[in-house]
Amino acid sequence: MQTVAVFGGTGFLGRRVVRHLALRHSVRAVARHRPDAREAEPGPELVQADIKDESSIRAAVTGVFAVVNVVSLYVERGDQTFRSIHVEAASRLARVCGACGVRRLVHVSGVGAAARARSAYIRSRGEGEDAVRAAFPAATIVRPCVMFGPDDAFLTPLLGLIRRLPIIPLFGRGRTRLQPAHVEDVAESIARILDAADPAAIYEFGGPDTFSYEALLRRLAAHAGVTRVFLPLPFSLWQVVAFGSELLPEPLVTRNQVELMQSDNVASADMPGLRELGIEPQGIDRVLESIR
Repeated sequence: MQTVAVFGGTGFLGRRVVRHLALRHSVRAVARHRPDAREAEPGPELVQADIKDESSIRAAVTGVFAVVNVVSLYVERGDQTFRSIHVEAASRLARVCGACGVRRLVHVSGVGAAARARSAYIRSRGEGEDAVRAAFPAATIVRPCVMFGPDDAFLTPLLGLIRRLPIIPLFGRGRTRLQPAHVEDVAESIARILDAADPAAIYEFGGPDTFSYEALLRRLAAHAGVTRVFLPLPFSLWQVVAFGSELLPEPLVTRNQVELMQSDNVASADMPGLRELGIEPQGIDRVLESIR
């Protein structure tokens, strides 16, 4: 069995990628902090490596056939910035992979990534893609839409708010379009990309349904069996709220999230997606019952 190293292998997407890959390969789950066996899927080799440190990257990728990078950052703190993680660290990993003879690299980015975007987060994603392809030209870029699944940071908190609050604030007028992708579908797709003889350069993964933000909230309210009032709030007000929230140890909302909600999160019809890899995407109704 060939060995695959998954950087970010104990996170929300990473541990699913590890599990799907483990059905086909020997897997190293790589994390910046010493991985706790309880955080990872059973079976893989647990490896500590900092994606910002070249020597530890080299130790983690030596002798592996392929590398998957699912490391991401959503709130900047100190030297942990969007640029340092999504651009500089991603480029460093790609360069070391090339130097160590790694044959395949899958880099997970996000739908909408663009090097000239106004949002610092989206811009760093686009610049990161460019940096990775410059360092490892054969890399495959994966752009998932917002992902959902048990223990996610998307549907689970939204459903919790709908169950507790009689009035639900909307981002703007709630018209932003979303195409949520099941995290298990994205993880399986990455495993299939590594098995493909000639994968595409870029994939975009979305679910079977596209909702406006308000329509998605109404679907969640119907699932919860409650009637709620939905209150439009301007994005300028959300930015103020997010700034204060980021001072908390666990922010309720971040400025990055507010910026992301100003743009549609929908996979391009011109890009290969889940179905091109033989995966029938799962909709949110199939997993809502498992989200508490």
